[in-house]
Amino acid sequence: MSETQTDPVLDEAQPPSGETVRLSPLVRRRIAPNGGPFTATGTCSYIVGAESVAIIDPGPENAHHIAALLEACAGAPVAAILVTHTHRDHSPGARLLQARTGAPIVGCGPHRAARALAEGEFPHLDASADRDHRPDRELRAGEIIAGPGWTLETLETPGHTMNHLAFALREEAALFSGDHVMAWSTSIVAPPDGSMRAYMESLDALRTRDETIYWPGHGGPVRDPRRFVRGLATHRRQRETAIRARLEAGDRDIGAIVGAIYQGLNPALRGAAALSVFAHLEDLVERDLARCDGPVLLTSRYAPV
Repeated sequence: MSETQTDPVLDEAQPPSGETVRLSPLVRRRIAPNGGPFTATGTCSYIVGAESVAIIDPGPENAHHIAALLEACAGAPVAAILVTHTHRDHSPGARLLQARTGAPIVGCGPHRAARALAEGEFPHLDASADRDHRPDRELRAGEIIAGPGWTLETLETPGHTMNHLAFALREEAALFSGDHVMAWSTSIVAPPDGSMRAYMESLDALRTRDETIYWPGHGGPVRDPRRFVRGLATHRRQRETAIRARLEAGDRDIGAIVGAIYQGLNPALRGAAALSVFAHLEDLVERDLARCDGPVLLTSRYAPV
């Protein structure tokens, strides 16, 4: 096991798993060995502090990864285990880590959906929900978890999941953004668990903050986050415009829309693209900017207003 010193101004879009990397005076990262189309090289777990530490997003249920995180702590006690959201690539490792350390699990609450399932609807998700997650303390916006030399402020950032949180490290003007904002890929918003409207509102809230770097749940850091978040919001609005244009052109189902606006897409990502289009259509129908022939479902037919 090795620890590598890196300059946090260098770009690393796809950092490797299997090593502990010091990112800043207060932050180290270990990436879980669960790389894939939706996770980049794996889930980023972060160790904050030195004398006493917080560990953010211990990742999937992987005993080797948990052991590596503890070895990286070099004997420092774990004061808190923070979880951004309840997808199984982020939260189950918290229970393994708690069993090893006795530290409290804090952060997001139990998994909850944006809305109830419609009749006949299958709960399509980009990652399966961890319905066993029960924190010792559920954090709300503005609540603080602190230790020697570090202070983490809670931000509520629903959208990717409705219980999604981010954590601001005040001493370094950094934000642990979970899966809400990532440099390597846009976040998947997958109804009924996720909500495009909530996601866009969360992006707008982040644009008022002054953090200078984001450490996301997958991939490398987000530089110049205000500009980056503004670009994400613009990208989503352009996608919405493209979907409305396809409806006007006569496309009526999500498959046809995906084929038209995601040309050249990796076939492995077509399901994710369909979920994204579905999230936009759900929002458009709610805003009376599109109509549906029945319940708003992934398999429904849609039309312009």
